[in-house]
Amino acid sequence: MESPFVHTTSAVGTRRGARAVAIGALGPLTIAAGLVWAIVQPYRVTLLHPRGEDIWWLLVEPPLLVAAAGVIFWLVVARPLLADLEEVDEAAL
Repeated sequence: MESPFVHTTSAVGTRRGARAVAIGALGPLTIAAGLVWAIVQPYRVTLLHPRGEDIWWLLVEPPLLVAAAGVIFWLVVARPLLADLEEVDEAAL
């Protein structure tokens, strides 16, 4: 029995390479590391107990900076880089 409708599926492009997975995981892992650091050492986050500190001192906290660096990397570096990697993979096919 033959059908005029033929559907072909390709497994190519559905599986991401190890490089793409590693790049995509760096941002969320960095954010998680900053949040874990803030939970493990809450005395480093002076937002929880300001005690007359300046706004600059309250905003520049190492765990918060690590989490912010993870967000910036994820949005500014990782997403465009992953899009470029996908274009290169598609062009190679």
